[in-house]
Amino acid sequence: TLSYYKDAVMEELNSLKEIPDSYIETGGLKIWTSLDIDAQTSIENGLKYNLIDDEIQTAKVMMNSNNGEIIALIGGTSYTKTTYNRATSSIRQPGSTVKPFLYYTALENNFTPSTTFLSERTTFYFDESKTYSPKNSDNIYANKNITMIQAIAYSDNIYAVKTHLFLGQENLVNILKKTGITTNIEANFSLPLGTNEVNIIELTGSYATLANSGYKVKPHLIRKVEDTNGNVLYKYTEEKKQILDPNLTFIISEMLTSTYDTNLIDYTYPTCINILSNMTKKYAVKSGSTDTDAWVIGYNNGLVLASWTGYDNNKKINSKAISGNKTSWITSMEEYLKD
Repeated sequence: TLSYYKDAVMEELNSLKEIPDSYIETGGLKIWTSLDIDAQTSIENGLKYNLIDDEIQTAKVMMNSNNGEIIALIGGTSYTKTTYNRATSSIRQPGSTVKPFLYYTALENNFTPSTTFLSERTTFYFDESKTYSPKNSDNIYANKNITMIQAIAYSDNIYAVKTHLFLGQENLVNILKKTGITTNIEANFSLPLGTNEVNIIELTGSYATLANSGYKVKPHLIRKVEDTNGNVLYKYTEEKKQILDPNLTFIISEMLTSTYDTNLIDYTYPTCINILSNMTKKYAVKSGSTDTDAWVIGYNNGLVLASWTGYDNNKKINSKAISGNKTSWITSMEEYLKD
């Protein structure tokens, strides 16, 4: 699967205006990349948990959140079967993995981690003809007030939509664009449930901003390019820009540990509780799923890993695909960070 990384490097090389096409065609180039073989091995070793059938696919991106270097990448389950690179080329619905950005904007607008909303089956009425009835996973509702921490832990959709409508729908659009999402994002009722499609590399970069005390970094694979004579044709120059409040990103990171907190087992379970037994470290982590997509994105100690799984033909996924993706994520993180 290293071929997916190599293809991604070639894609980036072709996009660099500093490198003439003639150089690329003659092959007289030396390219330094940010590939970390240990990181690549760790995400490849996690791959076996995704392989629930012959058709299932995955994309994984591991990034240094301090500088945006992509240190490992997988674009599919088997390069020999399909060279299509889902990490660089596909856009998919991110599900609840966009919620941390919603709650960041809530904190900016004087919410706190203990701000409550009533979580119950809800229909929102906008005018005579327009209603919206979001559902929680498995139709489980608190039927009482819950806090933002609980809303993150259980990935409560009612709380998310109430927050989204209370703040105004443009807020979430703005922060997603600000942190690096370039796909077309439109303000709509269901945006906090991840109905707008995104690319995994861009979403990993957005999470890097949360992991990096609010500094935005540019996702990239190439450090330097030289010609055969050793002349430097291109060198990556780091662009670091403080775009989010470090105090608020700290709170979001802390709240993202609630997703596996046993103290929050109540009328339902925190969404990542099933990977707690594999954890030896503290992670800020969020899972997300739609009918067709399963995601886990999280970070620790300057490392962000995003893992997506689903079918190319948008076939519905099952609980096995969702739990396998979570196990794949934690296995890779733990293996890479073991020393």
